[in-house]
Amino acid sequence: MSGEVVLVLLIVIGLIGRSPIISTAACVLLIVKLVHLDRFLPTIERRGLELGLLFLTFSVLVPFASERINSKDMMNVITSWPGILALTGGAIATYVNGKGLEMLKFDPQLIVGLVVGSIIGIVFLRGIPVGPLMAAGITAILFKLFSFIADRF
Repeated sequence: MSGEVVLVLLIVIGLIGRSPIISTAACVLLIVKLVHLDRFLPTIERRGLELGLLFLTFSVLVPFASERINSKDMMNVITSWPGILALTGGAIATYVNGKGLEMLKFDPQLIVGLVVGSIIGIVFLRGIPVGPLMAAGITAILFKLFSFIADRF
């Protein structure tokens, strides 16, 4: 199946699953292919994740820049159970993301399963795609868990 057909299918799946992010990404990549700018695809692949993380970090830090979060709010985070749990969750998530990045570097063809799994999660589970790193991190944890269990038998 050609890349263009796959991208059109992803656009349709994104529209059916009400996922504008998948539809938009597939549209942009389809345009890149149709106007013969394929030479930029490796750069998009290499730097796209960094760019996406940069914009995600921008959106997370806006409340600090706009001063909607002040020092009192930050102290509440450090001294409350929900805040401590949020700090713990953030630390664990970044650790899991790091393991996901290691897994993708070691076994890059897993991205196919991660993308298809993400699409299934979006369409059927009404999930939100947060990126391949978290999916790869969860995959790395599942891989270690299944390897541990398999070694026991």
